[in-house]
Formats: sequence, C-alpha cells, structure tokens
Amino acid sequence: MVRLTEQPSRYDDLEKKTVDELIRNINTENKIVALAIEKVLPEIGKLISAIERQLKNGGRMFYLGCGSGGRLAVLDVIELPNTYGIEKGIINVILAGGVQNLVFALEEKEDDEIEGWNSLQKENISPKDIVIGISASGITPFVLAALKKCRENGIPCGSIVNNPNSLISQYSDFPIEVITGPEFVTGSTRMKCGTAQKMIFDMISTTVLIRLGRVEGNRMVNARLINNKVVDRSVRMLMERNPQITDYEFAKEVIKKCGNVKKSEQYLKEQGWLSS
Repeated sequence: MVRLTEQPSRYDDLEKKTVDELIRNINTENKIVALAIEKVLPEIGKLISAIERQLKNGGRMFYLGCGSGGRLAVLDVIELPNTYGIEKGIINVILAGGVQNLVFALEEKEDDEIEGWNSLQKENISPKDIVIGISASGITPFVLAALKKCRENGIPCGSIVNNPNSLISQYSDFPIEVITGPEFVTGSTRMKCGTAQKMIFDMISTTVLIRLGRVEGNRMVNARLINNKVVDRSVRMLMERNPQITDYEFAKEVIKKCGNVKKSEQYLKEQGWLSS
C-alpha cells in the first residue's frame, strides 16, 4: 500500500525559510484539504446516513482512534451534550490509552491490538451501534484489530483514513479515504490529515444532530445553559422566535426555569402565553 502521508514534503530547507514563506506555504497546503473532502462527499453522506439510522433505532456511535485523530474526535464529542442537549453516551470516543489520558498523548498505544476491542466490549457494543475508525495511515493496529472484531460480530463500521486502498477501509462498511497528500513537515499528520479529520467530524456530528431534530431553523434550540453567554443567546433566541415576548427579564426567567429554548416554548404554550 502506498502511504502518501509518509512521502517527502513538497518543500525543503524549511529551516532556511522566512516566517512569511513558511506560513504562506502552509496555507497553500491547507487549501488542498477542503478540495480533497469535496471529492469524498458522497462517501461522507453514506456514513452519516448509516449513523442516523443506528441512532434513530436506539443505537450509539463510537469513534475509535489514537494520536491526533483520536484526540480531535474527543474534542468534537465533548461539545455535543451542551451544544445540542443530547444525553452523554449517545456519541462516544474510544481513545487509545483512554480519554482520561488525553493530554498525555500515549502514542505507543496505537500498536495495541487488544485494547480497542476490549474497550468496546466494556461499553456493551452490539450490532445496534456503529463504530468509526480513525487512522491517517490506514493501518493503525489499534483501529484495524478492533474493526476486524466488529466485522466478526456484525457491528457496522465506518472509517476515516488519509491513504488510498488502506487495510482499514477493507474492514469498513462505510470507508472514507480523504487524500490530502504529503504533509508540509514530512510525516506530520497532525497537519493536513488532522485538519481533514476535524472538518469531517464537524460534518458528521452537526449533520447527524440536525437530522435528529436538535436544531430548528439554524438555531441551537436545545443548547444547555452552561454560562452567561449561552443564557443571553438563548433569551434573545426565544424573543426573536416569538416576537410577542418583549420583556427580556421575563424571557430570562422562563429560560432559566426550563433549561433551553425548546422547553421554554413548550412551557409558554402550556401556560397560554404562546399559541400552539
């Protein structure tokens, strides 16, 4: 298998370049990412539709990864309960070395062929769920071994890799191979590969949760009141969606009582302040 992610950079003598030259060239490489993703939008759509089906039928989604890709998945997933008001445990991450060790970057764990499947078993993984393996190289043992076990047990799988014709894709029902080419610093897949992974995570979580009814119009009507900024945003959202509510303090009181915009509107309808 050709590993484009390990091929030499298109640039050399980096230490001799000026700051302006370095950032201009990095930006040039970053422009490749969105175009590479555009080429695999149909595959991304198939994976998202599969996730939607599993979650609507009571299943869960698990990202499975290590290194930069695994850590980026953690960052995506931890935002979702507050942003969209979903329960924890619907969308999850199995990170090599454990999510609790996120900041320690236990890169050696990517060679562990047992931990991934063991961690999924501890979550009582079943064919109702779906697992998405993340690997820039497409051969990471931690991910590959777990996907093999998932296939043996009838658990649907997707994957996100950055090399063509990867082994991991062969054990995935919904493979995504987003080809971003050699990195600016040879082999540093936290760069374009990581950027591509983050962009795809955004697409997956945002689209799935819109499809599951967690957004109305273009607003986060189920966002939890985690700080003053979100309280103010929610109050203004409630007032904008319901122009008959003109008293900010009244709207704020209702928002704090109910917990989010969606629940506030339901409460106001029940009380006769809003028409059904």
